[in-house]
Amino acid sequence: MSDKYYHEGNTTSALRSWVMWQMLRGMGWAALFVLAIGLTLGAIWAVGQLLPAESKTAPSPYTQLELGADALTELV
Repeated sequence: MSDKYYHEGNTTSALRSWVMWQMLRGMGWAALFVLAIGLTLGAIWAVGQLLPAESKTAPSPYTQLELGADALTELV
């Protein structure tokens, strides 16, 4: 007796079950990936909620970089 699944009596059902298993496996990996993205975004949101309210209304830290870029373009 061979170890190959397609040597069973009904090859169509064996192939269908193999294809179904592959699709279910892919669905599981996709669900795990989406769950990991959701947990990451949830953790970022939770950290944002722990910050004080003043930090949400503070000026952008990128203004200093923009001022430096403007000064650099004036030099060039």
